[in-house]
Amino acid sequence: MAAPVLPVAPLAPAHLSPFISARRRSSLASSDPPRRRGTGPSVRASSSAPAAVTSGWAPDSWRARPVRQIPEYPDAAALGEAERTLASFPPLVFAGEAWTLEERLGEAAMGRAFLLQGGDCAESFKEFGANNIRDTFRLMLQMAVVLTFGGQMPIIKVGRMAGQFAKPRSNPIETRDGVTLPSYQGDIINHDDFDEKSRAPNPQRLIRAYSQSASTLNLLRAFAHGGYADLQYFLRHSTQGDRYVELAQRVHDAIGFLLAAGLPPQHPMMTTAEFWTSHECLHLPYDQALTREDSTSGLYYDCSAHMLWVGERTRQLDGAHVEFLRGISNPVGIKVSDKLDSSELVKLCEILNPHNKPGRLTLITRMGAENMRAKLPHMIRAVRQAGLIVTWVCDPMHGNTISAPCGLKTRSFDAIRAELRAFFDVHEQEGSYPGGVHLEMTGQNVTECIGGSNTVTFDDLSSRYRTHCDPRLNASQSLELAFAIAERLRKKRDRTWTSLISKVEA
Repeated sequence: MAAPVLPVAPLAPAHLSPFISARRRSSLASSDPPRRRGTGPSVRASSSAPAAVTSGWAPDSWRARPVRQIPEYPDAAALGEAERTLASFPPLVFAGEAWTLEERLGEAAMGRAFLLQGGDCAESFKEFGANNIRDTFRLMLQMAVVLTFGGQMPIIKVGRMAGQFAKPRSNPIETRDGVTLPSYQGDIINHDDFDEKSRAPNPQRLIRAYSQSASTLNLLRAFAHGGYADLQYFLRHSTQGDRYVELAQRVHDAIGFLLAAGLPPQHPMMTTAEFWTSHECLHLPYDQALTREDSTSGLYYDCSAHMLWVGERTRQLDGAHVEFLRGISNPVGIKVSDKLDSSELVKLCEILNPHNKPGRLTLITRMGAENMRAKLPHMIRAVRQAGLIVTWVCDPMHGNTISAPCGLKTRSFDAIRAELRAFFDVHEQEGSYPGGVHLEMTGQNVTECIGGSNTVTFDDLSSRYRTHCDPRLNASQSLELAFAIAERLRKKRDRTWTSLISKVEA
């Protein structure tokens, strides 16, 4: 592995960041003398000091709880040194950015916005590059255009990017040809090559993950605010099939109307895009090291990402991951499978969102179409009966993983679409809001999921199968799915208008 290179000027100053709402720009506390206004954030690394409003919690209180999915490092001293190094680095994101995202997600909880969350199953050191980041960012913008036009509502764009390096595994060890080694757990922990040195957890990988995350954020911020997200430019230079071209022309015509009506072409609404980052809260030493206290509120934020989620294997009520997440103020997601009992789900929500703040909690369902229809209604009713405010989101990927005849893991596009259809059907039946979608996808032309209009078959899988973990939708499949979701959003909007008109006429 090449020696990690720390980023130079890894962050745009807070007052210049396109991710921060003008209504909420926040610096982070520091024990150093105050800096001049506009020179960037001052920060205080997390310690064992208790959070201002969370009883009995500290950034390191998770260490007294049962811990899962975090490997045992051969050199504990080296891990501690890496944690201290990370704690001395600047934050990757700011409190005000996470606060704004929570506000947007609160709108999705009320049916007034829709979350599009997507990106790699696991980011890779080897495949890191500007083109990959650009292609995924562009794909999410394309999908957002489709969804905005169909739903006539704001689309909240959150990438599984700039920190999605760790992966939970069902088995901590792997055996090949009689040789047993630790399982590959993502590039932040070890390497996927099957040899003893590669599979040993290496603390220096935490530093490299930070460096790559900082570089990714730099590029995302440049794309979001530097002209690439200009809607007119974007529509002229995006081609992804006749169906998208037709929609792009309709959007272009609508923009022409707005310009004729007096909207300046350089208005930020036309030239910039809000974009946030997220990852699974799995490697707690990394997340704790990047936790900071907000000087304006006394609240703690995990400044490694705007949003984090707790996974299927780590959401135990008394577990370390839930303990850590209950004390940070970022928006938090919970992966919800058919194995989670409704009463336990309610308890989990109450632990992670005791003040019932809109936008704080996103429930990401992942259970397959059949289980979705059988289990989700009971969960929705239990959450509603408890008076909890949550944003319901569908992850149609993880409940649909199968093994191809060649032995590779894959997912069927038809099964993914069927689970999304079930998600919308259940929410329509229950009178609740379908708040978003969570996808493992890439802007690259890979062949990892079968099906779609371009028909990837089992025989095609090996031709461009590049994932380091789970199979992803390619650009064409992702956009096709966006059109299907947009159609459901349009039908929901039409029903709402019809109902309102009927009430007015009555």
